[in-house]
Amino acid sequence: MNYPPAENLNEWFPGGVSHDMDSRLGVVVGGSLSKGLVVKLDREQTVEDLAVGRYVVVHGANNTRFFCMLNDISLNSTNPSIQNHPPEFQGDPFLEAVYVGTAVYGVINVTPMLMIEDGQPRPVKTIPGHFTQVFNATVEDVNAVFGAEDDAHFNVGSPLELETTQINLDLKRLVERSVGVFGKSGTGKSFLTRLLIAGVIKWGKAVNLIFDMHNDYGWAATDERGTQAKGLKQLFNSQVVIITLDGESTRRRGAKTDFEVKLGYDEIDPEDIAALRGSMNLTDAMIDAAYTLKKRWKEGWIKRLNEATEGDFDDISMNTNIAEGTLLGLQRRLQRFERWGFLVDESTGDSVTQIINLLMSGKNVVLEFGRYGNELEAYILVANYLTRRIRDRYVDMVERSLGDDAQKPPQLLITIEEAHKFLQPGIAGQTIFGTIARELRKYNVTLVVVDQRPSGIDEEVMSQIGTRVTALLDNERDINAVLNGINGAQGLREVLARLDTKQQAIIMGHAVPMPVVVKTRTYDEDFYAAITREDGMSASAARDKLGSGGRDKRRL
Repeated sequence: MNYPPAENLNEWFPGGVSHDMDSRLGVVVGGSLSKGLVVKLDREQTVEDLAVGRYVVVHGANNTRFFCMLNDISLNSTNPSIQNHPPEFQGDPFLEAVYVGTAVYGVINVTPMLMIEDGQPRPVKTIPGHFTQVFNATVEDVNAVFGAEDDAHFNVGSPLELETTQINLDLKRLVERSVGVFGKSGTGKSFLTRLLIAGVIKWGKAVNLIFDMHNDYGWAATDERGTQAKGLKQLFNSQVVIITLDGESTRRRGAKTDFEVKLGYDEIDPEDIAALRGSMNLTDAMIDAAYTLKKRWKEGWIKRLNEATEGDFDDISMNTNIAEGTLLGLQRRLQRFERWGFLVDESTGDSVTQIINLLMSGKNVVLEFGRYGNELEAYILVANYLTRRIRDRYVDMVERSLGDDAQKPPQLLITIEEAHKFLQPGIAGQTIFGTIARELRKYNVTLVVVDQRPSGIDEEVMSQIGTRVTALLDNERDINAVLNGINGAQGLREVLARLDTKQQAIIMGHAVPMPVVVKTRTYDEDFYAAITREDGMSASAARDKLGSGGRDKRRL
C-alpha cells in the first residue's frame, strides 16, 4: 500500500485543535469519572516542573477536549525492588537515562472540569480512553473556557504558569447570588474583596454598601509591608461616598465624608439586640426581657434600663415574669453602649433614608467604623441595624414595582466582615444576613461575606453562597466547609491547601464555568489605570443605568 507523504503525525491522524508536541505531558493510563484521570508522564517531562493547580488538556476522540486541573503528583516504578534497592548511578548519565521513563516514571492525577465540544464548554459526562494524549493548556484553551474581558466579564488574574492570559469573572452572575471571600489571616482577603468590588463598580453591575470594619475600602488601605493602596473613593471618586461612625478618625486619615451616622437609643429594637446574642453572651431570657421592656417602656427602653432604679426593677418583677437577675444581667451588658459616641439619646436624622437615597442614585456607600471597628459588638449592632431596615425598604420597593421593571431598585451588594459572627449555626436563621443569603436575589439584595473561619458559618447559608473566592486555608474544617457541595472537591482539597500565602486564590461557583486557581491581579498603579480607563461604559453611564432601576439593557 502506498501512503501519502507526511512530515508529522498530525497529518497522518488529523484532530481538533493542535498542540505543539513540546507541550505534551504524557498519556492517560487509567482513572474514572469520579476520581479523575491517571496520566503517565513522558520521559522528557520533569516532575519538578509541574505544580498542583495547573491546567492540562486531554485530546479525546471526535475533536473533544477535556479541560482538566492537575491535583496530585506521584512517583512510580515497574518493579517494587527498585524502591527497596535503588540503583547506584554514580554519575552515569546513560544508566540514569535507561531507568528514567522506563523502570521509574512520574504520574499525575488530573480532574476533568469541562468538555469542549464544537468550541462550546459543556459538563463532563464521560472520560477519554487509554493512551489519549495530554498537553499543557494553552492561552487559546483558557480563552475558550473563560472568554474575553468585556463589560460583562472582569479580569481577576491569570492561571498558574499562564501569565499571558486572563481569568474573567461573569459579573452579572457574580452579583446574582451571594459571594464568599475566604482565607486565613494575612492572605489578603480585603485586597481581593476590593478587587472584585472595583470590577462591579466599573461596569455598573450593582451598587455596594460596605461595612468597613478596619477602614480598608474607602480612601486608602495599608498592607502588611506598610505600603498604601488606593481605596475605592480614590479610584471612582463621585461614584463612591464615604460615611462614618467616627468622623475624627476619618478626617485624621485625610478622607472626606458625606455625613456621620448617628443612631438613637430610641431607634434600637430588640431584634437588633438579638443579633448580639453570641458576642455579648445574651441568654434567651435576656432577649425575651428586651422584648417585654420595649413593649412596656416604648422607644426609650434602653436608656431607661441603663438608668433604672430599684423601683423600676420592682415594677418589672411584680408585673412580668422577668427575674430580677435577668434584668441586672441585661442592664450590665447594654451599659456597654454608653461608651459608643455614635449612639445618641434621640436620632437627629434618618441614616437609613440617607443611605437608601444614595444607593438609589447609583452611589456606592462605604461606612467606616474608625476606632469602633475594633469593637465587634459595635460592628454587629450597626451592620444588623442598617441592613435590616434597608432590606425592608428594598422588599417594599420591589413589591411595589411588580409589573414595572423600570421601578425596581438597583441590585445591591452588601459586604460584611467577620461574617461567621452573623451567620453561625443556631443564629443564622434569625439574623437578617441569614435571610438575605437564603433569598438569593429575590429582592435585589445579595451579600459579600468575608471571613477567615468559613467552618463557623451555618451549612445552609454556605450552600447558598453562589461564588466562593478562597485564598489559603490550612484548617481541615475550614477547607471542608468551603468545598462542601463542589464537584471534584477531593482533588481541589490538595490544591487549596497548597496555595501561596499571597496573591493566589481558587474561584468556584456561579461566576466561573469551572473551579479555577488564579494568581490575582496586582493592586498597583497598572491596575488603577486599567480600572479607571473609560473604555466601554463610562462612569456616568453606569450611574444612569443603576439610577434608572438597575436594569442592564446591554446584551450579556
